[in-house]
Amino acid sequence: MQPKIMMKKKSVSASKASLVLFLCQMISALDVPLDSKLLEELSQPPTITQQSPKDYIVDPRENIVIQCEAKGKPPPSFSWTRNGTHFDIDKDAQVTMKPNSGTLVINIMNGGKAEAYEGVYQCTARNERGAAISNNIVIRPSRSPLWTKERLEPNHVREGDSLVLHCRPPVGLPPPIIFWMDNAFQRLPQSERVSQGLNGDLYFSNVQPEDTREDYICYARFNHTQTIQQKQPISVKVFSMDSLNDTIAANLSDTDIYGAKPVTERQPVLLTPTGSTSTKVELRGNVLLLECIAAGLPTPVIRWIKEGGELPANRTFFENFKKTLKIIDVSEADSGNYKCIARNILGSAHHVISVTVKAAPYWITAPRNLVLSPGEDGTLICRANGNPKPNISWLANGVPIAIAPEDPSRKVDGDTIIFSHVQERSSAVYQCNASNEYGYLLANAFVNVLAEPPRILTTTNKLYQVIADSPALLDCAYFGSPKPEIEWFKGVKGSILRGNEYIFHDNGTLEIPVAQKDSTGTYTCVARNELGKIQNEVHLEVKDPTMIIKQPEYKVIQRYGQVSFECIIKHDSTLLPTVIWLKDNDALPDDERFLVGKDNLTIMNVTDKDDGTYTCIVNTTLDSVSASAVLTVVAAPPTPAIIYARPNPPFDLELTGQLERSVELSWIPGDENNSPITNFVIEYEDGLHEPGVWHYQTEVPGTQTTVQLKLSPYVNYSFRVIAVNEIGRSQPSEPSEQYLTKSANPDENPSNVQGIGSEPDNLVITWESLKGFQSNGPGLQYKVSWRQKDVDDEWTSVIVANVSKYIVSGTPTFVPYEIKVQALNDLGYAPEPSEVIGHSGEDLPMVAPGNVQVHVINSTLAKVHWDPVPLKTVRGHLQGYKVYYWKVQSLSRRSRRHVEKKILTFRGNKTFGMLPGLEPYSSYKLNVRVVNGKGEGPASPDKVFKTPEGVPSSPSFLKITNPTLDSLTLEWGSPTHPNGILISYILKFQPINNTHELGPLVEIRIPANESSMILKNLNYSTRYKFYFNAQTSVGSGSQITEEAVTIMDEAGILRPAVGAGKAMASRQVDIATQGWFIGLMCAVALLILILLIVCFIRRNKGGKYPVKEKEDAHADPEIQPMKEDDGTFGEYSDAEDHKPLKKGSRTPSDRTVKKEDSDDSLVDYGEGVNGQFNEDGSFIGQYSGKKEKEPAEGNESSEAPSPVNAMNSFV
Repeated sequence: MQPKIMMKKKSVSASKASLVLFLCQMISALDVPLDSKLLEELSQPPTITQQSPKDYIVDPRENIVIQCEAKGKPPPSFSWTRNGTHFDIDKDAQVTMKPNSGTLVINIMNGGKAEAYEGVYQCTARNERGAAISNNIVIRPSRSPLWTKERLEPNHVREGDSLVLHCRPPVGLPPPIIFWMDNAFQRLPQSERVSQGLNGDLYFSNVQPEDTREDYICYARFNHTQTIQQKQPISVKVFSMDSLNDTIAANLSDTDIYGAKPVTERQPVLLTPTGSTSTKVELRGNVLLLECIAAGLPTPVIRWIKEGGELPANRTFFENFKKTLKIIDVSEADSGNYKCIARNILGSAHHVISVTVKAAPYWITAPRNLVLSPGEDGTLICRANGNPKPNISWLANGVPIAIAPEDPSRKVDGDTIIFSHVQERSSAVYQCNASNEYGYLLANAFVNVLAEPPRILTTTNKLYQVIADSPALLDCAYFGSPKPEIEWFKGVKGSILRGNEYIFHDNGTLEIPVAQKDSTGTYTCVARNELGKIQNEVHLEVKDPTMIIKQPEYKVIQRYGQVSFECIIKHDSTLLPTVIWLKDNDALPDDERFLVGKDNLTIMNVTDKDDGTYTCIVNTTLDSVSASAVLTVVAAPPTPAIIYARPNPPFDLELTGQLERSVELSWIPGDENNSPITNFVIEYEDGLHEPGVWHYQTEVPGTQTTVQLKLSPYVNYSFRVIAVNEIGRSQPSEPSEQYLTKSANPDENPSNVQGIGSEPDNLVITWESLKGFQSNGPGLQYKVSWRQKDVDDEWTSVIVANVSKYIVSGTPTFVPYEIKVQALNDLGYAPEPSEVIGHSGEDLPMVAPGNVQVHVINSTLAKVHWDPVPLKTVRGHLQGYKVYYWKVQSLSRRSRRHVEKKILTFRGNKTFGMLPGLEPYSSYKLNVRVVNGKGEGPASPDKVFKTPEGVPSSPSFLKITNPTLDSLTLEWGSPTHPNGILISYILKFQPINNTHELGPLVEIRIPANESSMILKNLNYSTRYKFYFNAQTSVGSGSQITEEAVTIMDEAGILRPAVGAGKAMASRQVDIATQGWFIGLMCAVALLILILLIVCFIRRNKGGKYPVKEKEDAHADPEIQPMKEDDGTFGEYSDAEDHKPLKKGSRTPSDRTVKKEDSDDSLVDYGEGVNGQFNEDGSFIGQYSGKKEKEPAEGNESSEAPSPVNAMNSFV
């Protein structure tokens, strides 16, 4: 019994898969009003479109509005239940229902009480096709009670002690928001020492004298009712040790020993939560808030870690001075132990919170509306998850399915309802309820059984315009039940569109990826199902692209000159272009000097501000192009009498005001040589660390001759000055005297600190060493420190020489480390360095990707999916995934070859990729591997997939041999790439006449196992063009073309001219039309005429030909009566083609040529008066097998005159 059930499930699953695309389109057609008339005609069960929240807290002072809106055809009616029983709104004067709606309005403002309407409400929307229900809506009025009266004693606290001020707000609905203020309604300041807890209490880690005040007031704000309740003020008085000692001293004698202890520092103690451990339960998707507040002096600092893992990145936040850990959108993976550590200089305290994440039900697969045709199958699937696992129950039209009316087409199987061979009465609305102790989910999904003929919703004769070489999308939005099949045709009587040059989308759209000019035309979309057929025409116009054939060019122009930029364009004649000029990507200045012509931009009287980039932009309704050029404006040439040159170098450099970190430099400028000095550049040399190398120090304006220079410690400075004008830079001045600054601690630490492991068990710490002058003194070294991140470890440090790398050995594989590198010299340390995060060495990944799936898209493209590996098994930085794939064998040849593996790399945490360039009808294998910085992990199990058949390549060759008068022999080779199972070959051929035009086309289908054939019953001395291709079940492959000629006669064989041709006939020379050939034939005819005359003369004289004996030997009874005793006109024939001359000296009186014992009569080759081709161009001799005698008289042909015809005319 079980196998039968499984087979049925498979059948239903396959049916469901076939309905998915149909369902998606149906729902979009019903929900989106593409055609209002269509929507008015279609029946549809009710659908709830709007409802109040499940937990609905209302303001008791305002009217209660419980929403319930639904749509359907016909429009649904509404009813309500309250606390599980029918709610008769007609019997309650305070309750009304909105017209054409299910929304209830309960009138509270006119005497009603909100408390009287507390309860659980549910709405039902019903029409003739089913009933949909809302969630259970729990109505509760909000509450904001007053604080209870209490007597609050003043708090006397010793300085340094901890303190907790309790708020204990009244219980409200919803809970209030708590905050602390003073009598002046100012919020009390909070800090790491003083802060408010999640429960609203105010915590002091240690009190200070300034905390003394009498107006600590806790406020509770109830947002729903917009009210604020106030607690009685709390008084806090902090007494210090000094004041306490003064009080004691005033009451004791000088001989008494007195004195309170001074304020003592204390290690941290947790104020909340108490104890060493606690637990916390939170629901999936909520915000997790964990809190730790500690007492201690100095004020403790809080740090959070997760035991055995890391805090989730991008979802973790710290609030309330790090006392509160906030994790948003929690999931089951966030369960675990969270430790808070409070630390000050005296010690630490910690608390572990064990977090368990439960989950209210959430959807894995919510049921979706199902639209079916009569007799079809389908399924409704309702899958939910939660913690604990939710229970699934079904209802039909709001009634538990167990007691709902029986439907023979319906079968419930756990979370799935299976429908088989549905009828229109099977239409209904089904409800799926998934519930556990933390909540429930309720979803409505209807089954709508429709029988509708196809409709096309796209506008008739819609015009699409695109630019050549760009995609064209032709719409064919449709509707029908069952789902119509869509076909596209081009032209009025065009064939159905197929092939790789088109893409057919599920929504009916036809995509031409690269539209060409010949794509222009009328396209017809046909939608058909078993109830009917409809078609619609759209039109496509492909326009030439707009081009700038003469672009603007770079220009250099002198001031006050004139410049012109050209922009000559070429565009489609049906498109109207507009040309816009921009300057520096902005509109042209509003200046009459800028003249915009048809093909150019002219700027008159150019000034310096015209310098910039000019862009010509050409726009049409379909495309846009642009081109740019730069204009550089230069000064006019100088007057020849004035000589401009670079300035002379400054001189007489002097150092004054020497300090540890600064010095003043002064100089005297050199001659400026007719061009004012614009600035001075000061350079320095470090004679101690880099002698002979000059570095840039600073620069000052050309009017300044002194400068205060900042210096670094432990550098032996020399300075020089360079003057600059518009012509260039002067030679450097002579160096100043040297000045050695004193040593000091380093001012900075090394930069670019990194931690990257080179092996799985080490950490390589690198940095950029300080330059010589940055050392600030002798003995430069580095203090390298590290510790494992998120582990309560102390820093490990080592001091190394002036190097740039240190290797830490024995580390765990790929764990984060906090790293810092500090510079030091003989005088001391640099400032405390900042910390960076590094990682120890990577190792190869441990596991392979799982659940590898391959979806074959077409014969050359496939899509591969896989599940990502857990990040902890990557053991390094995830770089991506590699897909290895290789061809195992061709399914058409069944022959294996050398395996050439191909590799595709997908960066990052991708879980799918495309495999292009596959060979059709082949078997492939692939596997997937994860990649980190160390290398590749293990391969997934090999996945085998097969590509479908494609169209074959062209036959490998086509040879035409053995030409005769009426036949040609064709030989061919099978395609190099069959790409499937060959089912046949297609041979097409047509004659080519003297004007090189193509005659009627004949098509022959040849079995796939043939490799040659003899084509008979052809015209003699005629050129033919052949088209040959192979076919698989997918379609025809590319064709190969050849040309060949049948011979003129058996004696003189003209070899066929063989060669590939295009659609038009090749211009081959026809010998029968050549002048020399016609002249030769005329000469031969003249000689034959003379010979005939001589024969008649000899015969009349009684002469006898020497062939008389030969004729007598034949004893042909038909020939004998033609002879006379004294002489005969004997046998004369120069070729077998001229056999009619064998009969005698003259043509019979009926002017016909009799057929003799040879079957090679010219009549048999289609040379008769009526010809041998039917109107459709088919060759009669090839199919009928008949040979008829035709009259010789009046024999005409479109071919050139043959020698045989000439001979007959002389007999």
